[in-house]
Amino acid sequence: MKNIYITDLDHTFLRNDLSISDYTKSIWNAKAQSSILSVATARTYKKTQQLLQGVHINAPMILLDGALIATMDKKIIDTKFINKEIADSIIDEGSRFGIYPFILSLADKNLNEAFIHSSILNEDQKNVLSRYVKDDNLQEQTNIRAMDDNFKIVYMGEEQLLRSMEVHLKSIYGDALKYILAPEAYVGCYFLTILHKDADKSHGIRSVSQYLGFDLSKLTVFGDNFNDVGMFELARTAVAMANAQEGVKKYAHIVLPHTNDEDGVARYLKGLLDEK
Repeated sequence: MKNIYITDLDHTFLRNDLSISDYTKSIWNAKAQSSILSVATARTYKKTQQLLQGVHINAPMILLDGALIATMDKKIIDTKFINKEIADSIIDEGSRFGIYPFILSLADKNLNEAFIHSSILNEDQKNVLSRYVKDDNLQEQTNIRAMDDNFKIVYMGEEQLLRSMEVHLKSIYGDALKYILAPEAYVGCYFLTILHKDADKSHGIRSVSQYLGFDLSKLTVFGDNFNDVGMFELARTAVAMANAQEGVKKYAHIVLPHTNDEDGVARYLKGLLDEK
C-alpha cells in the first residue's frame, strides 16, 4: 500500500511570493513515483491549477477548504454547497455589522467559479482584491446576492468584529454551518470563513480515501493554519511548518525547523527519500 502525502498550499507548500522552487518541484515529483500526492487548500480550482504548474498531482485535490473535491482534469468527486437561501440570509445578518463578504460560487458544471464581492469594501478587502485584478471571475455587485451553489462565504476585517459576528451567526445557524476564524497572513487581518457543515479538509481527505481506496494509516499531512487542524487530527503523521500558527503546532506530531520559504515540505520529503 502506497504512502499518502497531502499538503496545504499557502504558507506551507508555496513560498510567500506564491512561487514553488525548482528544488521543491524536483523532490515532490520524485516522491510521486512511489506515493499518492495531493493538496488540501482554501483556494479555488482555477487558482490551484495555475499555482501548481510543473507539480505532479496524482490524486483528487481538496479545494475551497473541502467544499470541492476535484481532479486536475476537472472531474468533480464531491461538493458541499451552501444554498442561495441560507447564503443570502448570512449576507443580511453580516450587514448588521457593516460588512459584506466575498462569496466563492460554482458558476457552471465545467468548474468555472465566481468570486462575488460587494461594491462596499473595507481596506482589508481592497488589499485582497488587489491580488486578483487579473482574474476573469470577479463579479462586483451593488446589492450583493449569492448564486445557487456557493462553496464558501468569507469575511475579512478586524479580529474582534469577526469574533462578534461569528457568535451572532452561531446563535442563528448553530452547527448547520462550519465556521473558521483565523489570521490572514498576507494582508495582516483576520478572516471568517463560513462553509457547509461537512466542508473541511478532513472530510475532503475521507472523500478522496473512499474514491481511491487508500489506507488513512499511511497518511502524512502538512499545514500551518487553523483550517488544517482537522486533517492534522486525522493523519498518522501531522507536520507543521516552522512558520505555522502557534495554536496549530500543538496538534502536530512534527514541527519542522524550516519555513515555507525554506522549502520545508521538500526538505522533509528529501529526508524520507534519503532513508531508503
